[in-house]
Amino acid sequence: MLLTLILLLSGIFFRLIRVDLAPESLPNFAPLMAAALCGAVFIPGWLGLVVPIVALLVSDALLNVHYGVPVVSTQLLWTLPGYLIAVGLGWMFRERRGGLLAILGGTLVASVLFYLITNTGSWLGLAAYPQNFTGWIQSLTIGLPGYPPTWVFFRNSLVSDLLFAAFFVAAERVLVPMRTESVRSIAA
Repeated sequence: MLLTLILLLSGIFFRLIRVDLAPESLPNFAPLMAAALCGAVFIPGWLGLVVPIVALLVSDALLNVHYGVPVVSTQLLWTLPGYLIAVGLGWMFRERRGGLLAILGGTLVASVLFYLITNTGSWLGLAAYPQNFTGWIQSLTIGLPGYPPTWVFFRNSLVSDLLFAAFFVAAERVLVPMRTESVRSIAA
């Protein structure tokens, strides 16, 4: 569990420093979706549900402070359900200790649903989008003028989600057995 908590905290840290280090080159490249899903898989008990959501809320609040917007914004109405889906999928995998392919498949599903939910929320919540089918398609493809196209955000988030999910699974699979062996050797 300590390893997973360290990875979650690292994910928050990565999400925050990426904003300053590479704001234009990697919009929306962050490990939080993977951390939400994998945290629910690998963190035991109810903490597997709570810790990933707290990580999202803390990093969102810190990013909002960084950008000078209210600490809690209406955008949370669109992002939180997407992360809750990822946590729910991770919770389902925990019973079976899903393998890498299952977790990557769940990550893909969570990423696509997150993209659809958040962009639909933006379309509904921002007056800059026409409130018709064309406006919804605009929110899913090119977004608003002055910002990178929303498909770029989706591509970057999908790549980071899959990459970090694979990393979390690999770290769990490699480091947990090593720790178990070291405990056995100390006990012997």
